[in-house]
Amino acid sequence: MELTAQDVWMMVSAALVLLMTPALGLFYGGMTRAKAILNMMMMSFSAAGIVGVVWVLWGYSVSVAGDAGGLFGSPFAHFGLQDLIGTPELIKAGFSATFAMITVALISGAIADRAKFSAWAAFVPAWVTLVYAPLAFMVWGGGLLGPDGALGSVFGPVIDFAGGTVVEISSGTAALVLALVLGPRQGFGQDPAHRPHNIPFVMIGAGLLWFGWFGFNAGAATTAEQAGLIWINTLAAPAAALLGWVATEKVRDGHPTSLGAASGVVAGLVAITPSCANVSPLAAVGLGLVAGVVCALAVGLKYRFGFDDSLDVVGVHLVAGIVGTLALGFIALPLDGAGGLLYGGGLGQLMAQLVAVLVAVLLSGLVTLVIGLAIHATIGFRISHEDEIAGVDVTEHAETAYEFALDGLGGSERVRH
Repeated sequence: MELTAQDVWMMVSAALVLLMTPALGLFYGGMTRAKAILNMMMMSFSAAGIVGVVWVLWGYSVSVAGDAGGLFGSPFAHFGLQDLIGTPELIKAGFSATFAMITVALISGAIADRAKFSAWAAFVPAWVTLVYAPLAFMVWGGGLLGPDGALGSVFGPVIDFAGGTVVEISSGTAALVLALVLGPRQGFGQDPAHRPHNIPFVMIGAGLLWFGWFGFNAGAATTAEQAGLIWINTLAAPAAALLGWVATEKVRDGHPTSLGAASGVVAGLVAITPSCANVSPLAAVGLGLVAGVVCALAVGLKYRFGFDDSLDVVGVHLVAGIVGTLALGFIALPLDGAGGLLYGGGLGQLMAQLVAVLVAVLLSGLVTLVIGLAIHATIGFRISHEDEIAGVDVTEHAETAYEFALDGLGGSERVRH
């Protein structure tokens, strides 16, 4: 079968999305203490390694094949992808694998600086198998929330082009649950105990995430017209969210921050993910502004409610994911259906989006709680108090990210941080 332009674009997009996982490690790593950056980056890299194997063996099959009441596909239908050799579907399998990698890696930001690496390595395959792949099947694989699914046929199919529910809401919910299971870091809320140690890394990571997100959102585009709309929306929403976030900081705190600018970009990217192919560029700007303001305010809720979401996964990914998913009930263009409320479409699409949000939150929340408590009760999920004080890089990996030489009268002294 001849290679088509769409096939080539999907392969290029898969490479762009694959880059997002190490970029996330850089983004998250800069937000941690200096003695936790390597562990943070290892959590992203290991997520890519583990999920890559799981996806080939059974993950892709669970996300697309067969039907178990609309909940998940058969893990054996495409086991090892052997039956797909010689077909272009392998391209789709590879593209979808990169989505699964970045989704589970997102969760790690909520438990930075205090999780056992062995516990994380056990959590990743369990969560991808029991949460991500089934939810992908429900939304994209013809399952529960699709046009012919039990809920989709009643409330209408959810619009989620690139993963507002499957990626953002599921990972944000899991992040909240794990943050509660592990408890807060030592010194949580005591500034500057856990201030970001390298903001330039955060901004570089955010820039790379924005770069990769064009493949993330537009990789599945089927026409030039659709790809163009997705591309400009993926530009406009994060740009507006950046402005919304830093403007909120200026009004609230008296000064905009670099961390806020980087976080605003990510919030806008998250918000536009489900709607990138279904809203106008003007609506994308409005959505980005709303997401930037709302998320800038939401990240402070962890201090009010006392849960330690270390790197604001809940405040950015869960909140912006919900905002972007529900916004479609109002601003969805009437492309394949009635459209959102602002286009005279009635409440139908809003109800479909709301049901999808609830399903994603309940599935991810409940299953993550079971997995987290099971790991916590067996091998333990959290490092000891002493190891946390010493730094997770040294205690879990026997490495340090930075090594400085101080030359004095007595010679050279090696100081590790």
